[in-house]
Amino acid sequence: MSWAKLRIVFDQGELTVRIQKLDKIIAQSNFWKNPGTAYQLLQEIEYFIFYRQEKYRRWCAILEDIKAALELLESSNDEQLLQETQLNLRHLQQELETIEIQQLLSDPDDQMGTLVTIAAEGDGAEAQDWAYVLMRLYWNWGKNHNYQVHLVEIVDGDGGGINYATLEIVGRYVYGFLKSETGIHQLQRISPFNANGNLQTSLARVEVIPILDESLNLEIPEKDLEITKWRWHDGGVNRSETWVKVFHIPTGITIFCDQERSQMHNHEQALAILKSKLWALMQSQGVQDVTAIQPSRIKSLSEKPIREYILHPYTRAKDLRTHVETTSVRKVLNGNIDLFIKAYLQQQYQIWE
Repeated sequence: MSWAKLRIVFDQGELTVRIQKLDKIIAQSNFWKNPGTAYQLLQEIEYFIFYRQEKYRRWCAILEDIKAALELLESSNDEQLLQETQLNLRHLQQELETIEIQQLLSDPDDQMGTLVTIAAEGDGAEAQDWAYVLMRLYWNWGKNHNYQVHLVEIVDGDGGGINYATLEIVGRYVYGFLKSETGIHQLQRISPFNANGNLQTSLARVEVIPILDESLNLEIPEKDLEITKWRWHDGGVNRSETWVKVFHIPTGITIFCDQERSQMHNHEQALAILKSKLWALMQSQGVQDVTAIQPSRIKSLSEKPIREYILHPYTRAKDLRTHVETTSVRKVLNGNIDLFIKAYLQQQYQIWE
């Protein structure tokens, strides 16, 4: 991002005017009549006050430190100071690249954390292993960006991989960054599960939705829920009453949770995931109440892959929507997917314009 663009992004006058406009909206008597809209506006105010302006001031301070260090380095050969300055520059560059991507995010939900669900497309060990590899990819991506990552739901496969799993990744703009990952992901390789060494193609489905903020207080009628709980002890370790399944009858959505030792916590986690999924459906269908969701209008993901990962006979990871590709497939599988995220958001931004 150029410094000219950066000044526009963090124009203090523009920020002040926007905050004043938001303040007038909050003062209106009907502000709280729509909790969803109120929440989104409060999120925007928090972003302007506690994020953009504070980050801008911090970056200015870092730049002043770098300038002072460079002046000292002109007259001295301080190797430690040079290394610290180079590290600060690299860190600043990474943050500038992140803020450049953030400017492509305009949906209010983009600022939220996210739930990433990965499911094997098929029952074989190859598909289940591929789903596990993708789960690890998104785990690493979150950790590499200093976000909080939690495994909240998992069903193991028979062949050592997973049938499906859900990760909770918490941090600002996580949903906005990862929403482009929703779709079918295709792997081509010589399968380690095939004794004949045949080339094999595997598929996994990824779904990314925003985490619903608890303040929105989404109510689900009890008659629409089936809740099942399991009791067992495992190897002498007290893990009784830990597995919870929540089934939403109208939509057919099923949530399993067994990652917490407390059954109560697993129950709460399962309901929180379900509410986020139902909120996403409400948003997509433009309805204000969970009972207004029409199951017949729930859109299924396209069966056409959005990205392919080829490990044999050559190496390539290619996004089939933007046509961005790289031969560094191993790096991609370790969580380095920002080039795909940025290209997709830039493509969508051009379409919106």
